[in-house]
Parts: sequence; structure tokens; C-alpha cells
Amino acid sequence: MDFDPPESVRPTLAKIESFIAETVIPAEHAIFERGFTASAAELTALRDRVKAAGLWGPQIPKELGGLGLSLVEHGLVSERLGRSPLGHYVFGAQAPDAGNLEVLHKFGTPEQKATYLEPLARGDIRSCFAMTEPENPGSNPTILSTTARKDGDHYVLDGHKWFTTGADGATFAIVMAVTSPDAARHARASMIIVPLATPGFERVRNIKIMGDAGDGWASHAEMRLTNVRVPITNRLGPENAGFLIAQDRLGPGRIHHCMRWIGICERVFDTMCSHLTRRHIDDDGKTLATRQIAQAWVAEARAEINASRLMVLHAAWTIEKKGFEHARDEVSVIKFYVADVMLRLVDRAIQLHGALGITSDTILSHYYVHERGARIYDGPDEVHKMSVAKRILSRYGMTRGPR
Repeated sequence: MDFDPPESVRPTLAKIESFIAETVIPAEHAIFERGFTASAAELTALRDRVKAAGLWGPQIPKELGGLGLSLVEHGLVSERLGRSPLGHYVFGAQAPDAGNLEVLHKFGTPEQKATYLEPLARGDIRSCFAMTEPENPGSNPTILSTTARKDGDHYVLDGHKWFTTGADGATFAIVMAVTSPDAARHARASMIIVPLATPGFERVRNIKIMGDAGDGWASHAEMRLTNVRVPITNRLGPENAGFLIAQDRLGPGRIHHCMRWIGICERVFDTMCSHLTRRHIDDDGKTLATRQIAQAWVAEARAEINASRLMVLHAAWTIEKKGFEHARDEVSVIKFYVADVMLRLVDRAIQLHGALGITSDTILSHYYVHERGARIYDGPDEVHKMSVAKRILSRYGMTRGPR
């Protein structure tokens, strides 16, 4: 592996770094204070500037107006975008739209692409992804209660979804629903495109995350579907292929998440180190940076961030060169390892800031609230640890033990 960023993407990385530092980060505080929806005009202006700079949609194929970067290249970009909570949105690379773009591009019909993919790629509309249900374990997406029964040339959907990110203001959802309840567990569900304006599709609420319900893209909704009728032509990909499509969507998505988390780590690391060297702790001019516990935390953070980056890039490289099947262990490991590194760093940075760290005067409290879910979504840490451990131990002849 060559550890230098590819020559082809270096100018792009430099431009993105500058734009995030000089334009996006200075706009954060005002946007967070007003809220996402009330800041629509400013966010649109930022997006227009990104498009004018030729930096829109790093992960979007070139034929759809994006940069068409590879998984490794986009991972490097995602780290830069991750330095701001607004970075991915401003550049048109935000979840869940990024994942929906990928599956629509791969599995969508020409009509679906014209109706949903193309305006989504331009940033004209937003979408959401409705899989998780409050009545069932999110860690096992083969267990679903939402159904889609055929009625002539339509599906009729009934069910209950939650943590549907960005549903507030979205144009359509990709809903995972059971279409063949008697089939094998991994072949029961399909993915169906459902416009949110369809009768019977209700956004019940934006779920409060540690007291913050958010709004617009920066929110997670509870949804109910009651006799929601959509044409069978709205099915995405083959019938009963929902689980396979979900796996196809989640693999690269974990690379995106982990590189974004590394961007967060670098932002928090800079914030922490700057505070340590400025914060005086006695009359003789000594700062927090002179304290051994602070020094130890700085050294550990630097090592863990560097290790995380190499692990994630190696996972992306393995997917590109050998396919996702050969990268399953790497993808599981980075998911729980990088999330843990990020959250531990955020917590320590808050501790070193003292009372200032829990205020909204720094970015730290925002990350503490909105990134704690990193160890839960896209598979909780414990599931990834068990899965990768079982695969590793099976190579050593793991059995169920004596009967």
C-alpha cells in the first residue's frame, strides 16, 4: 500500500480543507443556534459555493454531476468533511442520502433514477432510509414487522419505523418491509421507494436525542405507515432482496462513517491541544499542558487517531481490491474501534476543558450529544465484536464445546 494520498486527489483535499476551515466552521455557531430549517438559505448558499468550486458530491458518479471518487479517495475526503458537523451536508455527501444514492445508482430502474436519483444527486431533494423498528432489535435487520402485501399492481405497506434520519423535510423514503413472510429469514424483505406525501405515511415526531429533537436533515424521526399504497414499480431491485441490498449499502457506509469520525477526532484533538496550551492553572504562568495526565492523554489520542486512520484506509483498500467479502473482518473491527476512540477522546477533551467543555461555547458538547450513537447505529459494538470473533475463531476450528 502507498500511504500517500493519490496524486489525483491531493488538490481536491487541499481545497476542501480550506473551504471547511475558512467558510463552513465559521458558520456553524449561527446555524446551530437557529436550527437546520431556519438556516436553509445559508446552507443553500454554502452548497452553491461548493458547486461553483467544483467540489460537489465527492462520492457521486461523474455522470450525475459528482467527483466520482473511489472508496479510498472518498475516505480521505470524508475525514476532511468530518471536521465540521455540517461538512458532509454542505458537500452533498451526507447520510442517509449518500447510501440511498449508491443503491439507487446500482439497483434503480431508469424511471426510478430519473424521478429520484437525479434530483437527489443535484441536492434538489432529500431522502431517508426506514429500516429500524421500535418493536424489534435494530441489531438484527432480518427481524421486521413492517409488511408490504401485493394488491393488484400495488404494494400496501403497514408498519412502524423509527430513527429514520432526515425524514423531516425529505421527499421520499426507502422502506424495508416484509414481502414474503414465509420465506427464509434473509429472503423475506424488499426495499420499496415511498414518497413521504403518500396518504397513510405519517411522521409521528422527531425523536429527542438527549433532549434535542433537531429539525430537517439534523433529526431522527418516528414514522407510521397505515395502508400506504405505492406501485409495485417502486420496488428497488428484486423482490425479497432487501437484506442483500442493505448489506451492500452498509459496507461502504461504515467506511464513510469511520473516516468522518476520524475528522471529528482531529477537530477535537486540535481543540483540546489549543486549550491545554492556553489555560493557565496558577500564578506562575503554567498551563494545563504541563500536567502529566494531560500529556498522556494527548499522546494516547495521537496514537489512536493514527491507528484508526490506517485501519480504515486498509479496510477501504481491501474492499476496492478484493471485494467486501474479503473485508468483513476489517469493516467490523473499524466500526467498534474508531467509534470508541472518538468517544473517549471527546470525553477526555471535555474533562480537560472543565465546565467550559459541557457548554455550547465549544464544539465538544455537540459531539458528546450527537455522536454517542456511533457505538449503536450500523450495528452495535457488541454485535460487531461477536461477529468478527466468531469468524476468527472458526478458522481455528471453534466448536460449540462439549455437550
